[in-house]
Amino acid sequence: MSALLHPVISQISQVILGKQQQIKLTIACLLARGHLLIEDLPGVGKTTLAHAMARSLGLEFQRIQFTSDLLPADIVGVTVFDRESSTFSFHPGPVFSQVILADEVNRATPKAQSALLEAMEEHQVTVDGNTRALPEPFFVIATQNPSHQVGTFPLPESQLDRFLMRIHLGYPDAGAERELLEGRERRDMIDNLPPVISPEDFSSLQKQARTVVTAPALLDYLQAVLAFTRNSADYINGLSPRAGLYLLNAAKAWAFMDGRQKVIPEDLQAVLPSVVGHRLCPMNGYAALPGLDLTQRLIEEVAIP
Repeated sequence: MSALLHPVISQISQVILGKQQQIKLTIACLLARGHLLIEDLPGVGKTTLAHAMARSLGLEFQRIQFTSDLLPADIVGVTVFDRESSTFSFHPGPVFSQVILADEVNRATPKAQSALLEAMEEHQVTVDGNTRALPEPFFVIATQNPSHQVGTFPLPESQLDRFLMRIHLGYPDAGAERELLEGRERRDMIDNLPPVISPEDFSSLQKQARTVVTAPALLDYLQAVLAFTRNSADYINGLSPRAGLYLLNAAKAWAFMDGRQKVIPEDLQAVLPSVVGHRLCPMNGYAALPGLDLTQRLIEEVAIP
């Protein structure tokens, strides 16, 4: 693992116990310049993970609580008329930060959810015809409650596709939970977390991760995965070209975190469930299979060249 990233993961692991794989995926997602969706029950540490990651990387952090009455202007900001100067001035919203926690994003209406689309894709927002750039790096972590819970609005496919990864935290194991019960309050720990790396150093790592080499045989494997989803009767739709690019960038980031300058098939397989699990829609005959099982089929059935 990169010498600069190991202390970051180690520090976050002291707050989020027993979830090093999910922490590594979160860092890999940011290295790949993507956005993260955390889908799970309330109270398993989704918000804590986002806050601890931002503090450890020394990034500006803003939390937006999504509710049914949230308006797009509450996210991106609003232009206000000043009577004294007879001019309009823009008051930026919380989206103008480096790390945005969109908490319970599926409790807001589709209109409010769509306010994040341009920000996530273009790293900019347009208000009253004026386009304003967002800070760099810019990273959205959205938390989502299970769709069967009261007061949720399902994210449309176009919104889901903006998230490079989707992960689940799940319950801690018995040892981690005992340490959690006997330890300090998580909020107090986060308040005392020092930055382990500067935003400038992390931006440099993002650029280095993009230079990781992908051999032609690895691209053959990636294309075979994409073709399998498009030709299989198990899925309503196959993976898009954007999904293929996201998968490649995530695999590069994973290889970089492991200290390698070349992507191997195991890197692709490591990030595959989190990158494509929310993009594959099973046919009715496979409706009972969760996304993890569907992506496991890809790993088992697509041969490595």
